[in-house]
Amino acid sequence: MARWSLNEDNKIPKDFSLSLSPLITQLLFSRGFKTEDEIKKFISPNYETDSNDPFLFGDMEKVVQRIDEARDKKQIVAISGDYDADGITASIMIKETLDALEVESFVYIPDKRTDGYGMNIEAVNMFKEKNVSLVVTVDCGITSFAEIEKANSLGIDVIITDHHHVPAVLPPAYAIINPHMDNSGYPFADLAGVGVAFKVVQAVYQKLLPEKIEQTKWLLDLVAIGTIADCVPLVSENRLFAKYGLTVLAKTKRVGLKELFTVGRIIINEGTLPDTKKVSFYIAPRINAAGRINHANLSYNLIMEKDVVRARDFALELEANNTERQKITEKMAEEIRIMAQNIYKDKKFIFAINEHFSMGVVGLVAGKIAQQFNKPTAVFQKCEDISKGSFRSIPQINIIETIEECRELLVEFGGHSQAAGVSVKNENLDKFYEKMNKLISEKLKGVDLSEEIKIDAEISAQDINFELAEEFEKLKPFGEGNSEPIFLISGLEVKEKRVVGNGNKHVKLFLAAKGPASTRGNDRSSTRGGIPKIFEAISFNGYEKYVDIKTGDNVDIVCNIQKDEWNGNRKVQLMLIDLKVASL
Repeated sequence: MARWSLNEDNKIPKDFSLSLSPLITQLLFSRGFKTEDEIKKFISPNYETDSNDPFLFGDMEKVVQRIDEARDKKQIVAISGDYDADGITASIMIKETLDALEVESFVYIPDKRTDGYGMNIEAVNMFKEKNVSLVVTVDCGITSFAEIEKANSLGIDVIITDHHHVPAVLPPAYAIINPHMDNSGYPFADLAGVGVAFKVVQAVYQKLLPEKIEQTKWLLDLVAIGTIADCVPLVSENRLFAKYGLTVLAKTKRVGLKELFTVGRIIINEGTLPDTKKVSFYIAPRINAAGRINHANLSYNLIMEKDVVRARDFALELEANNTERQKITEKMAEEIRIMAQNIYKDKKFIFAINEHFSMGVVGLVAGKIAQQFNKPTAVFQKCEDISKGSFRSIPQINIIETIEECRELLVEFGGHSQAAGVSVKNENLDKFYEKMNKLISEKLKGVDLSEEIKIDAEISAQDINFELAEEFEKLKPFGEGNSEPIFLISGLEVKEKRVVGNGNKHVKLFLAAKGPASTRGNDRSSTRGGIPKIFEAISFNGYEKYVDIKTGDNVDIVCNIQKDEWNGNRKVQLMLIDLKVASL
């Protein structure tokens, strides 16, 4: 059973003057905002004034000068990207920027299943054959030591743009743009790979294409997709990119994205602005599916395509890839669930490896298992000599730092605090598992690993109305680092329970507020004429979890509070997160 922990209230200064409800104000203060200026900047970010100067990066001048040199000398540039949504969107941005400069360039994205992550020696040799003089990495490169040494020996300069964990020894690149470097000079460290690439784009336009700099705003659709897909904290500049980028996405001029929406039945247009969930659950998985099942070039080609017929063909192929990805993921996840419930039941680290595991989805599956069992999880595909795998972690364990303690056993590794990838020689697999298991077990000794639900505030049912739900919209876009507020509502009675949706997976509860009636609000959830407020609370895929809940139960619930507007009707809807039957 999940533990509920309620945030402590923060004192609101007496001279606080912003026109926000006390509840919203309390939420913001509890999330670390200290001043009215900070809150103003969060609620109403300004793209023009809140975006950091790209030249705060110490190497940015070198980067722009080297790209300008490539233009002057008519050199060929290779863009070395990653195969996920972050890397693909970043690659496209750099490609379109070089096109605007009339610099000849091409994008290289490795095959996830055969090439692995980042640059490789074969790719560097291919660059030389194509007379490349400059390589720009996006969303990769910070651990490509051997590859960059090889490029240097062939007379090829390499500019790294990356956001992954910085190793103790840096590769000998011409220039490095990574906000995690101690001496990067940049004030915000949590940019996604696409965010780092966008800062390069901004710098290039400022210096080399100042008359066209307004055009960079039309790239924000890609910045939003990559930023949201990579699950970086949606605060500071990332919040700016997501907020404005979602607006641009609704107006996107990209034929490929429009066809992706049509084929995937994703409703996005100028009248229906997307939210982060549409990107996270519908757009990003489809873009990622190409690299997981076949090759990421399919997603790259789709987004770059300008012909409607060809774009439709790409979108249909991508949809088929996504369907296959879902089937493979669920099959692998079910197999590893059984292992987790038996082999790893009493262990703090889940390590699954098999020859038949698909390399394309090991990260996805590791994420599902880590979330379900609340344990750091590694899923590997065992190969002939070197096995490759992905890690997903829990907040209590910084997985990349833990992996780094085992670096002597690894061929290569890279990632973040909560997600990483490694390659290990088979002869070292047992040693690697044993050391990781020991390190994780030591770090989690005495730590309560039961699921914890952090509740932002307790709220009375009588105070919930449509206007309050509407005010929560000011906190959007929600995501990592800016989660949707979670509320505790006590003393509700289950008036009706319905099983809804295909396959009877979902549950809808109709809950009556007890206690004194309130007459505030103008939605159908309000109390009128002494009749108790009735709320609809829905739990997607919650049938098994709430199978024993019945009409007449008195319950306390933890939920999100959202507005629901349809055909002119306005009501409050509660998104059920957890529920406890209250003792009488």
